[in-house]
Amino acid sequence: MMKNLSTSLRLLGHAVARTAVCVPLLLALSTPAPVLAARPARPQVDAPGAKDHPLIQRFTGSWLFGAKTAEWEQTQFPVGMGLAHDRWSQTVPVEGRLTRLFYLAPRGKTPLEVHRNYQQALLAAGFKPKFSCEQACQDLYFAMDKTIDFDGGVQWAEGDVAGQDDSTYSIEHGALSFDGRFLYGTLSKGGQEVHVMVYTSTAVNKTTNTTATFIQIVEPKAMATGQVQVNAAALQQGLAADGKIALYGLFFDTGRSEVKPESQPQLAEMAKLLQAQPALKVYIVGHTDNQGALDANLALSQARAQAVVQALVTQFKVDAKRLAAKGVANLAPAASNTAEDGRAKNRRVELVVQ
Repeated sequence: MMKNLSTSLRLLGHAVARTAVCVPLLLALSTPAPVLAARPARPQVDAPGAKDHPLIQRFTGSWLFGAKTAEWEQTQFPVGMGLAHDRWSQTVPVEGRLTRLFYLAPRGKTPLEVHRNYQQALLAAGFKPKFSCEQACQDLYFAMDKTIDFDGGVQWAEGDVAGQDDSTYSIEHGALSFDGRFLYGTLSKGGQEVHVMVYTSTAVNKTTNTTATFIQIVEPKAMATGQVQVNAAALQQGLAADGKIALYGLFFDTGRSEVKPESQPQLAEMAKLLQAQPALKVYIVGHTDNQGALDANLALSQARAQAVVQALVTQFKVDAKRLAAKGVANLAPAASNTAEDGRAKNRRVELVVQ
């Protein structure tokens, strides 16, 4: 319920922020109600299990009050100011190991000072900026929660943000404000691009005299494979219903046609189906995404299909006369090739009834 209230306040603040004369009202609407403090402030102990990311250390003296990590997740990064239905419309989707961190800088440090320090540290490490917003970024801020649910699943520390007159504000939902700056770009790590976004703003409102920073990092990595395969019963149902079924449990290195060892569970299920239905004849059809030349992809998809046929014949004793290898490259996509998630769906092998 608290998050629904916070989201409602953001959306209400979004509408008000478009009218300059109503800025004072926006501050009131987007700021959580202060709670009178009848006790001393609690020690600022970092969120349970939280730690700085190895690529970017905290601003000196900052408190890490919220953190989330996920071994494999997809999120978005903004590459423009565009919005649609109160969400970012100009984004880069990225999958991999996700880290989200929330910091409060020492009281008296301004958002500009903190932001410039993060920016300079990143640039010194080889950061390649892709997008930044330096002023009037409130629309992006209000759309951030709907786009990436930035505070969902975060582990929060115990504590508050101190305001004036002994008032305190909750740190949950990030303690961010609409008056911040965005920075997004990439860093090279081990031959891969690591995606980094930094948002720095006033913490809650200007009475706190404190700066909050939200950092989102995604490290593309090899997802653990071989965890899902389509069993023989599901293969039979798919072929009966549609005459074909897409398989994502067959694995190849980029640009190579050798079937990887983690493909064994899927090959075994294919063999089980063929052994249970001795009259069934199928095409093994290789598909690729649109990266690279068409002729090269046609040759690669054909070689991969042939490698699957060979594995079924030699390892599982399936009659070769029941199998035919075909490669169609990217001529029959299952999804758009404009983004990596679509390209991943297109890199597949299909079992098709002859």
